[in-house]
Amino acid sequence: MGVRIPHVLIFVRLAILSTIVLLALTVLCNLMVARATNNALYSNLSKLPYNQVGVLLGTSKYSRLGGFNDHYRLRLEAAFQLYKAGKIDYILISGDNSTRFYDEPSTIRRDLLKKGVPAERIYRDYAGFRTLDSVLRAHHVFDLDSFTIISQAPHNKRALYIAMNHDIDAIAFNAGEGYDIDISNRAREMLARVLAVLEVHFLNTGPKFLGPTIEIGVTPPT
Repeated sequence: MGVRIPHVLIFVRLAILSTIVLLALTVLCNLMVARATNNALYSNLSKLPYNQVGVLLGTSKYSRLGGFNDHYRLRLEAAFQLYKAGKIDYILISGDNSTRFYDEPSTIRRDLLKKGVPAERIYRDYAGFRTLDSVLRAHHVFDLDSFTIISQAPHNKRALYIAMNHDIDAIAFNAGEGYDIDISNRAREMLARVLAVLEVHFLNTGPKFLGPTIEIGVTPPT
């Protein structure tokens, strides 16, 4: 007669095995994203190649703990500097506008206007609910085959990975070189990269919404 293993012990072993698999998957996906995108990341403005459009990935102006969001401030400043330096001619703000009380693109647009970016040089994508939506809508809705992504470096890598695996010729500019994101954001980004790899290679996930083509520089700004 064989030895019976208690149900609790079986559960513990399965939990340990699942944790090991998840950790291994997380490490693998993060390595894939980092290695694939290193050569398309820029922090030095003078070395950044020109693109007609910079896709500014949206975020909240204020942090959850109160006060201004550093990610927002740094992205806004980076987009302005790229425009001012002639590295981009237009800024496409892609962010969340899921309710009438929360409108990232319009908030960012107002602050860019205050900095001196002309209104005719700013477009808004109101359906950039996630990074995947922002990248793929820039390609499919705004008819862009190449563009410069503007965000923090960890976020840029994930956005670039999505772009590269959809045959989009994108590069990225790091807003706030050396800016260190906190531990919770780091963990969230690591898990988000796992999802990005799964969506790109296995789930074939598309944007939540598409729509009629908007040609930047031809169609009036949205």
